[in-house]
Amino acid sequence: MSEELEMQQRRLKARNALDDLSGMRGMGTELVTVIIPPDRAIHDVRQQLTQELGQASNIKSKQTKKHVSDAIESAVSSINNMRETPSNGIAIFTGHVIVGNNKTRMTTVVLDDPPEPFRSFRYRCDNTFEVTQLEDMLIDKTCYGIFVIDRGEAAYGVASGKTVHCQEELQSNIMGKHRQGGQSAQRFERLIEEHAHKFFKKSAEHASNYWLGMMDNMEGIIIGGPGATKDQVLKGEFFHHEIAKLVRKPTFDVGYSNESGLRELVQRAGGLMHEIELDAERQLVDQFLSEIMQQHPKATYGEMMLRSALEQGAVDTLLLSEGLRKIRQAYTCRQCQHGWQVTADRLSEIPPCPSCNAASNQIREDPENTTTLMDELTVLAGHSSSNVKLISMDTEEGATLMEAFGGLAALLRYAWS
Repeated sequence: MSEELEMQQRRLKARNALDDLSGMRGMGTELVTVIIPPDRAIHDVRQQLTQELGQASNIKSKQTKKHVSDAIESAVSSINNMRETPSNGIAIFTGHVIVGNNKTRMTTVVLDDPPEPFRSFRYRCDNTFEVTQLEDMLIDKTCYGIFVIDRGEAAYGVASGKTVHCQEELQSNIMGKHRQGGQSAQRFERLIEEHAHKFFKKSAEHASNYWLGMMDNMEGIIIGGPGATKDQVLKGEFFHHEIAKLVRKPTFDVGYSNESGLRELVQRAGGLMHEIELDAERQLVDQFLSEIMQQHPKATYGEMMLRSALEQGAVDTLLLSEGLRKIRQAYTCRQCQHGWQVTADRLSEIPPCPSCNAASNQIREDPENTTTLMDELTVLAGHSSSNVKLISMDTEEGATLMEAFGGLAALLRYAWS
C-alpha cells in the first residue's frame, strides 16, 4: 500500500470515528475517553485506570457504577496486550451509549493508528466523548498562497486549515503627490512609475520564491488589495510562470496590504478556496455520471459490484461519499460458533444466526473483526493500486452520489460487467 493511500485510510478511519462519536450520548457521566500520546508509557496508564476503577466503586448509583466500571474495564482490556504505546498514540472511547428509550448499548471505539500523533494525555468520564484532539488533526491541511498589495506596501504568506501565516511585509517608499510642474512633473511621474514597477517585481519575486518550495501541497494563489494595483500586478506578469498557473480569479478588494489584509483576504476568499477543492470532486462525479450512461460503461456502483470489480483489479478510482456511515459488523454465534459479517448501520439490532437460526441473545458481537465499510473498501483498493477519493456532500454532484448511488461508485480501467 502506498504511503498516500495509507495516510488516506488513516484519515478516513479517524473521520468516521469522529462522526460516530460526536453523536453518541450516555445516560450520565458514563462515557469514558482515554487518549494516550506516544510519549506516555502504557503501564503508567494501565495503573491509573486500575486506580480509577477502584474509585468507581464509590459511585452511589448502582447503574452508573456498573456502567462506569464496564467502560474502564473495556479500556484496560484494549491496552492489556500492548507492551508499548503506538507510534502516534492511541485513543479509546468506551461506554454505554443511548440507543433508544431508556436503552443503552456497550460500545467501544479504539483508534490506534491516527493520521497524526495525539498531543496530550486525557482521561475523562462524561455524558459525551472528548473528541477535540481528533477534530484538530482532521483540520484541512490544504495550502493556499495569499498575496495583498498596493503602491505603498505588500504582504504574502499561506493559509492552511485555520492558520494564516504572514511570511513577509514589504514597504515600497514610493513617493506620493508632488508639487513639481512642467517637464519636472513628467520626470517625477516617470520615476514614481519606475519605483512602483520595481516594487511590484520585488514583491512578486519574493512571494514566488517562497511558494515554489511548497507547490506540491498548494491548491491555488489568492490575490487581493485595496485598489487597482492588484490587477495591475497580475496583468504585468510579475510572478514566476509556475506560480502564475496557480493564480485564481477573481481578485478581492481588502482594506489593507499588510498582515491584517491577508487575514481579511482569507475571510473574503473563503468561498473561492472551498470551490477550488470541490471542483476536482465535481469533475470526478461528472465523469462517473457520464460513463454510467454509456452502452459499455467504464464505471460501476453499489457494494456488491464494487467488491467484484476491486477483486478483479478493474477499479481505477474508488469514489466514496463522506456521508457513508455503514460498517462491516462481525458476529459469532454462541450455539454453533458460526462467524459472519454483515454490512449495517452502527448500533443496528443484532440479527439471528444465519446458520442455526439462534436468537439474537445468543449472538456475540466481534469487535476485533468489525470495521467500517469505507475502511474495508479502501484496503481492497490498495491491493489493486486503485485510487481512493472521498467526495464531499457540499455539492449537487456529491449529494447525488450519496442519494442515488448509496455513496459507493467507481471509475474503471476498462469496460466491465
